[in-house]
Amino acid sequence: MKRRTPPDSPMLFEDVPLVPDFRLELKARKAGHWPVAGADEAGRGPLAGPVVAAAVILDPKRIPEGLNDSKQLSAMKREELFEQILATATVAIASSSSRRIDETDIRKASLDAMRRAICSLAILPSYVLTDGLDVPPGLHCPGQAVVKGDARSVSIAAASIVAKVTRDRMMTRADLIFPLYGFASHAGYGTTQHRAGIEAHGPCSLHRMTFRPLKLTGVVESE
Repeated sequence: MKRRTPPDSPMLFEDVPLVPDFRLELKARKAGHWPVAGADEAGRGPLAGPVVAAAVILDPKRIPEGLNDSKQLSAMKREELFEQILATATVAIASSSSRRIDETDIRKASLDAMRRAICSLAILPSYVLTDGLDVPPGLHCPGQAVVKGDARSVSIAAASIVAKVTRDRMMTRADLIFPLYGFASHAGYGTTQHRAGIEAHGPCSLHRMTFRPLKLTGVVESE
């Protein structure tokens, strides 16, 4: 059984401040790893929709200003940075559907989406920085999990922005197909509006039937 890489190994990442910068990437390069990709996902918590992962290799000479944890940015700022990241960096995106999440679990589905995003980069990285506690299995290169990575590495922060904006756009489009739930306003999270829609109309094919409260309803999803 393959052992999970411990997060924040002091071998590469000692004394790292909790603000996103390029220090983690430079430490990896000093250790002989280049290029370095950052990876993150969006959508682990919602009751509906996919989990979306992104992988980003930044150009050290063209790093967009203002990169940060996507949750700390306004929607307008995320959209602005999203366009800048796509224009200056190497980016790949992948997702796992709600059905995939139900067939496995959210952790496995998230890591699989992250793995596919990393492996889809046009330039294969020599090292990967991932947000959280896990490095996806099955990568072609070593990697390091970084706790609160989207607040510490600009590469991970960029990936968090790309994943978040992509998923929000997907859920806005989903609202056109399933207008009874308000996906455009809450992106599938368990808001009062969303729960009321589920109670009134039952779940649709985008809902994660293994998530509470859907798991407790015992109802079958509608098309």
